Amino acid sequence: MNDVTFRDLQKGLRDLGLTPQSRVIAHVSLSAFGHVRGGAEAMVGALTSACGLVVVPTFTCQCLIAPLVGPENNGMTYRDRQDENEYAEMFQPHVPAHADMGVTAETVRHLPGAVRSSHPLLSFAAVGSGAEAVMSAQTLAEPLGPIGRLAAEGGEALLLGVDHARNTAIHYAERRAGRKQFIRWALTPMGVVQCPGWPGCSEGFNALAPHVASFTRTVRIGPALVQLIRLGELLQTAEQLIRADPTALLCDNPDCERCSAVRAVVVH
Repeated sequence: MNDVTFRDLQKGLRDLGLTPQSRVIAHVSLSAFGHVRGGAEAMVGALTSACGLVVVPTFTCQCLIAPLVGPENNGMTYRDRQDENEYAEMFQPHVPAHADMGVTAETVRHLPGAVRSSHPLLSFAAVGSGAEAVMSAQTLAEPLGPIGRLAAEGGEALLLGVDHARNTAIHYAERRAGRKQFIRWALTPMGVVQCPGWPGCSEGFNALAPHVASFTRTVRIGPALVQLIRLGELLQTAEQLIRADPTALLCDNPDCERCSAVRAVVVH
């Protein structure tokens, strides 16, 4: 199999219709592309050359800490999390994105001029025109505010080698639809901080795919499927699905604590 090059990435992104005016939230699995010549730096270079603004999640789940007791039906078993507290890291602006976010997100965070939001668990990083304004849309109470700002600005969700289970924007649609949110806690220099608005499980999100297919553009870059979806329509479609069926997009795993907690409050 041939290497994927910077030119391949750049051409594929342009074939999707991305321009210097494009504003995207990107989710990337670098491994889905096979061997990328230049690695994450090549991917980030292609993204920033194709788009005017690139936003990535730089979540820091390693800063999670669990209390001994907490609210009921909160999508977690408190006693099962106590051993993890020993390994919790203290959030600082320079704390790396969790490994689950991927090397591309961490590469964006390190770019000159990149701006990172300050949420101790659900931060984003952005580089490009208007990055500061988009990051300022996040508060402790509205952790996914940057997605709403991007949608209002005509932004798009860009899925590079990943599917909708990694599409953070759908969590924002859940919140808009009134779906139950959760509380988590972060270890910070100011002590333990309560973080409301923690999203649910995303393992059922691929059920959204046929509903957004009509306004999803796709291209193959090497072995990877790349998808571009307009955020405004994505959010509206997901919100309408959840309002029509409060169990829509939940996963089927009976052991999933968050999806079980959502189902527990659904009125049939």
